[in-house]
Amino acid sequence: MQNDYLPVSREDMERRGWEQCDFVYVSGDAYVDHPSFGTAIISRVLESRGFKVGIIAQPDWRDKRSVQILGRPRLGFLVSAGNMDSMVNHYSVSKKRRKNDSYTPGGVMGKRPDYAVCVYCRLIRSVYGDVPIIAGGIEASLRRLAHYDYWSDRMKPSILLDSGADLISYGMGERSSVEIAEALDSGLAVGDISFIDGTAYKTERLEDVYDYELLPEYGELLRNKKTYAKSFYVQYSNTDPFSGKRLVEPYRDSFRETGASPVFVVQNPPSKPLTTQEMDDVYALPYMRSYHPSYEAAGGVPAIREIKFSLISCRGCFGACSFCALTFHQGRIIQARSHESLLEEARLLTQEPDFKGYIHDVGGPTANFRFPA
Repeated sequence: MQNDYLPVSREDMERRGWEQCDFVYVSGDAYVDHPSFGTAIISRVLESRGFKVGIIAQPDWRDKRSVQILGRPRLGFLVSAGNMDSMVNHYSVSKKRRKNDSYTPGGVMGKRPDYAVCVYCRLIRSVYGDVPIIAGGIEASLRRLAHYDYWSDRMKPSILLDSGADLISYGMGERSSVEIAEALDSGLAVGDISFIDGTAYKTERLEDVYDYELLPEYGELLRNKKTYAKSFYVQYSNTDPFSGKRLVEPYRDSFRETGASPVFVVQNPPSKPLTTQEMDDVYALPYMRSYHPSYEAAGGVPAIREIKFSLISCRGCFGACSFCALTFHQGRIIQARSHESLLEEARLLTQEPDFKGYIHDVGGPTANFRFPA
């Protein structure tokens, strides 16, 4: 691994001697190579396993050429809306358009589309019809099965069906991303990757799915709010990686008028939590710890200010607050780094040229739970 940003152009690839990327990661955020950003973590984890990963940050969704700048990847595209759901990024709770985007150079708004995962996946599919597309991140994770969309005030199907992606890597995707990459690298077709924890896929053959709990059909969810509430409760009750069941959501009625075969969206059980050593390894990867230097002229990426001199000590939450999706995304089990790992990263922070003498936060996205109760 080189101590440098991952390629964002053909010139970067040529400097590394690459003719082709294994994966191209398309993100709705600007490229920030810091472990507070999911794009950085997943791309660096894949890099550590020997895969060549290129980054296309905030492509112009109105121009097909924007997703072609690194060429056709050997194994597939990874797609994320970024650290935030694109609709939360764009709109306040009163559905008023926000004026600034902290994840864009200069804080400029409008560099990503609404429903970014769907838009990016469709754009990629229009250019590279047969290349595997794996969607991930918070936007895809929370929409992996049928869901109520606050912004349009209606029920929507799984984002797999809306986007045309082949797989969803949901939750914290280190394990599932590596397993998907290794399966594709072994020559397995993406349509046959149905066995990886922490993923969701679609199939027309329910007889190939085993040991599952059947959720209500999508048409029933549209007709009855209570049915949807019960279905979501089943999903929420299966977020534990050790006891969680495989869930199947049918889309039979929805396809009768078109004459197409019925589709089933299958959510495999969640990925197992990372051990302390695995967490330490993730945060010890060679991140550049800042935004790509090409953003300097625009004033940089504002989001870096809040996290550059902070330490992530844990993930997961057993709080189960009704207003928060963290448990549904990261799981209930607290995964913590060792003190040695945190101290080593703290030493790295003190060597940054703009370090001001203090680390202003040590914790995680929870109420600072440190270990399981």
